[in-house]
Amino acid sequence: MRIGSKLKNYLKNSSLNDSGKIFICVCLIICITINFLKVNSFGKDLDLKSKSAVLIDGNTGRILYGKNENEKMPMASTTKIMTCIVALESGKMNQIIKVSSKAASMPKVKMYAKKGEQYYLKDLLYAMMLESFNDAAMIVAEGIGGSQEEFAKMMNKKAKEIGAKNTNFVTPNGLDADNHYSTAYDMALIGAYATKNKQFNEITNTKSYSFTDVSAKRSITVNNKDMFLAMDNEAIGIKTGFTGKAGYCFVGAVKSNGRHFVSCVLACGWPPNKSYKWKDTTTLMNYGKREYNRKKIIASGTKFQIEIPNGTKKKINVGVSEGYTTLISEDDNVKLETNFNYKLPIKKWDVVGNIIITINGKKTKKIMLYAFENVEKYDYRFVLKKIMKKFFLFYL
Repeated sequence: MRIGSKLKNYLKNSSLNDSGKIFICVCLIICITINFLKVNSFGKDLDLKSKSAVLIDGNTGRILYGKNENEKMPMASTTKIMTCIVALESGKMNQIIKVSSKAASMPKVKMYAKKGEQYYLKDLLYAMMLESFNDAAMIVAEGIGGSQEEFAKMMNKKAKEIGAKNTNFVTPNGLDADNHYSTAYDMALIGAYATKNKQFNEITNTKSYSFTDVSAKRSITVNNKDMFLAMDNEAIGIKTGFTGKAGYCFVGAVKSNGRHFVSCVLACGWPPNKSYKWKDTTTLMNYGKREYNRKKIIASGTKFQIEIPNGTKKKINVGVSEGYTTLISEDDNVKLETNFNYKLPIKKWDVVGNIIITINGKKTKKIMLYAFENVEKYDYRFVLKKIMKKFFLFYL
């Protein structure tokens, strides 16, 4: 019997007056509505195992699907994405780094580097990203930053530049530590940034890599643990993670028909449910590929005319220097709001307002509007200037 039929029978046989019956119905409707909205922030239920998950447009950072995507959580070895990016941007691949006692003492998973050994930065990055070696990450951090603490400052600075506002790095390897956290959305943003780096992609898409220490006394071979690369032929990485506190985590990326999808799943099960992260990532990516396509919302160089009250020209050309293209589904509601804010006189390339792009009621992008020509204020000064100019031309 359906819930509606049960409710109907209950109200029919109830001793409540009409006001009481109406009150019960209203409360029930509110509860059902709240429960529906709680599925996730986008009204679709993908039945994910992850406690926190997100799918974003890797080019714009726009959220396409979210589940507790802004909740601060430990992120395990997905931390190494940032470690790798900071190292690539701040170090040199042929840089030699000496192993400290602290780095050598890192827990498994590790390459068992010994104090005093020396390695090239390039080799350490492969060891760190493919096998997720914790000692390799610490060697990199100390070699680039001078210490774990100073390198963490570099990581946090970079996170803020990328837009990861709810993230704080303490360790370079992602081992559980107080105040070491991020969000699914922030890690997806960091992943999107990382996958735009050619060297980063070369590392994370390598199946197997062999190297030696600088003295060539020790040989090491590392193999890629990212199974998602074999599950989706359009996958471009990128990094797994696991600790007892964080659970299984994964940041993935796909490039499909000109679209760049980046996903992140955090707390996606604990042993023995190692496969949950792959299933959730595949579900997110398939959803993105099925529902979203690239759409040019506004083209670069778009221009139009606006009226200028009290101006020496009735209308002037204005426009945008940058365009905006993002992934859009058939269900998305896109609106453009034009705002003008200027003072006369206007010079060419002055900002005269902006265009706010709103998708599904959320402000997604602000694009500046520029004047493409000059215009003066039509007032007594302008008139006097014109009269004086004609006067002098006539008598000179």
